[in-house]
Amino acid sequence: MSENSRNQAYIDHVRRLEQRVDCKDEALRRAVGGEFDAVGKLEYYLLRSLGLNSGHLVIDVGCGSGRLAQQLAGDKTIRYVGTDVVPRLIEAAKALTGRNDWEFRLVEGIRIPCGDNVADFVTFFSVLTHTTHEESFQYLLEAARCLKPGGRAVISFLEFRIPCHWETFKMSLRAKPGGPLTQFIDRDAIVAWADHSGLVVESFCDGDKGHFPIPEEIKWENGTVMKSLGNLGQSVAVLRKV
Repeated sequence: MSENSRNQAYIDHVRRLEQRVDCKDEALRRAVGGEFDAVGKLEYYLLRSLGLNSGHLVIDVGCGSGRLAQQLAGDKTIRYVGTDVVPRLIEAAKALTGRNDWEFRLVEGIRIPCGDNVADFVTFFSVLTHTTHEESFQYLLEAARCLKPGGRAVISFLEFRIPCHWETFKMSLRAKPGGPLTQFIDRDAIVAWADHSGLVVESFCDGDKGHFPIPEEIKWENGTVMKSLGNLGQSVAVLRKV
């Protein structure tokens, strides 16, 4: 499937959700995979644990309907650029945050619409899980271009070594043809991509183990509570620009 076809698949996926779910806002929240508030908070606390601070610029690739942006919006010092390929999600994220000083950009192709050496963080939360390996490498080249020296790219990804990720793989076997791509990545691939894009791997963290502090209890929709240490469910790679 071509990149344009996949982008259209995401647009169609969001349209179907809006037709099926009575509450349009809820449909747009579900479009990014569920657990909107819980995962948004965890993404935010992960970035804080990595040094996110006043005045930093965050480029949120695949920002969706504002899951991370909502959590960042209360800090008036944070600068932010959110990108996505789905117009309705960009509209929702912009409305949700109410930050007229922030940029939300609709993009086509594998590009980050920012200048060179400007960002402190470039995030790819649940993004490289839906791109080909070639596109993922191109995205990391773009991230390396946009990051300041010492800036970090933060990637969540699926890998076969994590038991709960295997369940995701089994679900993908039942997916209808033409829908969004579910992509798994080996850590060796991320190391190779980093080596060839001017980035170094700082850390890998398993998706099923707590690895960053959370200052509050995170409640999931099924009633479970996460305390003290958080994880995203997906594994995390942190890359730094040298």
